[in-house]
Amino acid sequence: MKTTARILLLLLAASVMAGCAPQTPQADIAATTLPVYEFTSLLCRGTDLTVTQLVTENVSCLHDYSLSVKQVKSLESAQVVVLSGGGLEDFMADVLDSKDVIDSSAGIPLLENCHDHDHEHHHHEADAHFWLSPDCAKIMVNNICQGLIARYPQHEDQFRSNLADLLGQLDALKAYASAQLGTLSCREMITFHDGFSYFAQAFDLHILAALEEESGSEASASELKELITMTKEHNLPAIFTEANGSDRSAKVIAEATDAKVYQLSMVMSGESYFTAMYRNIDTVKEALG
Repeated sequence: MKTTARILLLLLAASVMAGCAPQTPQADIAATTLPVYEFTSLLCRGTDLTVTQLVTENVSCLHDYSLSVKQVKSLESAQVVVLSGGGLEDFMADVLDSKDVIDSSAGIPLLENCHDHDHEHHHHEADAHFWLSPDCAKIMVNNICQGLIARYPQHEDQFRSNLADLLGQLDALKAYASAQLGTLSCREMITFHDGFSYFAQAFDLHILAALEEESGSEASASELKELITMTKEHNLPAIFTEANGSDRSAKVIAEATDAKVYQLSMVMSGESYFTAMYRNIDTVKEALG
């Protein structure tokens, strides 16, 4: 057999085998970020429902996020899409037009956030990082549970049993935070991310300033001077950055003051929601003592 003919037969065989290969099964439910993915997965435990997480990259916000082809396919094949809500997933609006959606933010009083990405133009919008509050997280899991019951009534008893367990875990998280953070020597914070308002509200902390930094748009010299003065005036022992954000400006402030730099997580991706939240609490305890 000539070489060319042999190659064509091999390519044809490979094509046939690829067509016969089992395809990766698509999930019944697509959840956007880590909190709603984990909550939904825990609520579906003990059922035959499958859940996939759409945003798996290590991100701290979704301001400029766009979906990949793979993510769009996951959305299209899912029966139900679970959103965090509060405007966080506005970039997905076109894809969600024809989907069955559960919005976990229903009934959560949204805080207003001031975004200052380029440090010149300010605009206010709802802060959608409410999962950083255990009380808001409890509203989220209740919303997701009710949405799942409406769509999969055959699993209602299992959903409700799992909901009770999940609410217990969130109550334990809140109790731990109260015990660890109840007697801090300092309750004031400067954060280099503007999404920690719910965390601060939940644990009786006060954010003096929150600056959103992105690569190429760090704080100006005048802003750094103002933050250094604020740190000294309030005798702050710590400055907080977001785990996936820049720490350049925070280090400048630390060098000019006695403050140390600590990292907090927005808990949008990566490790377990509960692991990240407990670590955030422990970090604040260590930093503000």
